[in-house]
Amino acid sequence: MASEKPLLAVTCTAPVNIAVIKYWGKRDEDLVLPINSSLSVTLHQDQVSLKTTTTAAVSKDFTEDRIWLNGREEDVEQPRLQACLREIRRLARKRRSTGDEDPLPLSLTYKVHIASVNNFPTAAGLASSAAGYACLAYTLAQVYGVDSDLSEVARRGSGSACRSLYGGFVEWQMGERADGKDSIARQVAPESHWPELRVLILVVSAEKKLMGSTAGMQTSVETSPLLRFRAESVVPARMAEMTRCIQERDFQGFGQLTMKDSNQFHATCLDTFPPISYLSDTSRRIVHLVHRFNTHHGQTKVAYTFDAGPNAVVFTLEDTVPEFVAAVQHCFPPESNGDKFLKGLPVRPTPLSDEFKAALNVDPIPGSIKYIIATQVGPGPQILDDPHAHLLGPDGLPKPAA
Repeated sequence: MASEKPLLAVTCTAPVNIAVIKYWGKRDEDLVLPINSSLSVTLHQDQVSLKTTTTAAVSKDFTEDRIWLNGREEDVEQPRLQACLREIRRLARKRRSTGDEDPLPLSLTYKVHIASVNNFPTAAGLASSAAGYACLAYTLAQVYGVDSDLSEVARRGSGSACRSLYGGFVEWQMGERADGKDSIARQVAPESHWPELRVLILVVSAEKKLMGSTAGMQTSVETSPLLRFRAESVVPARMAEMTRCIQERDFQGFGQLTMKDSNQFHATCLDTFPPISYLSDTSRRIVHLVHRFNTHHGQTKVAYTFDAGPNAVVFTLEDTVPEFVAAVQHCFPPESNGDKFLKGLPVRPTPLSDEFKAALNVDPIPGSIKYIIATQVGPGPQILDDPHAHLLGPDGLPKPAA
């Protein structure tokens, strides 16, 4: 038997991240350089599979690069994918030519097969592209023996993907340079830093958006004076303040700034011409509920943020989760899937007082929230050592779905 295995395969997973200081707008479309810095929270990968899993394999027998997403073969010539592949191969060659390592066992001329799976609602405002491209970058780096910073590789696929390369709390520094070499992600605090923090994803709809993020943010950059003001005059101070709130575990400050920044992002969408609206009536009702909840308690106990879609992501501390979930169930009663309404971390049921129900003062709207995912802050990408986890078989083709 030949000493070299015919196929070298690596499988990794990467997490979803939720921005609390939003990225919206590029100063360079090609290099994917942002007009402002951003800061995000990495979600745990173990709760209801909020992650992407990717297998990359190289073999001298492959005749071309190929990619499969969720079992369907996709066009490997897609420009963002090509940018990632070019960048990782460039880093691998650079590493090789410095000669500080043994030469790689595989030839850089080998073609790669990639299979990627994510099983959360794609294009519904859960950042599937971020987890997807972070996973691609991280997996290819393992295959090609690249151990340098992967921000650029991931960023070329999807800007926010560079933030999914780390766990915990992550900032994407916009950088100054025209070549983007200083536009990188950096961990602000690890996932263990704030153990009481909880994240609730209120899934309003799993339908595809009218206006995707890439087109949306470009129109905003071209037409919104508010966006320019935000990037230059508002975000820098907010980045510093958000970092302080996280380091000091100041939930009041963290929660208020998270809500304000989400609201300002959606204001820049409305200031875009023609205007973009990602929020639905249910989204606005959730905003109302959060403010009523906080007013009732006389302090900021829960905080919402919305990305380019109607789903709400709510931050709170562990001891507030049962009561807030009860409030959501009161205002948005589950239609039929009562037992499947809550996914992820277990939540012990808590009855709401009549006084609190009166304070909420809402007409319940059944079925407008499909389900809630309860999760927490989590780690960055992981390598799966179990060969059974590979999405590609020994022939380099996707394994049939189990």
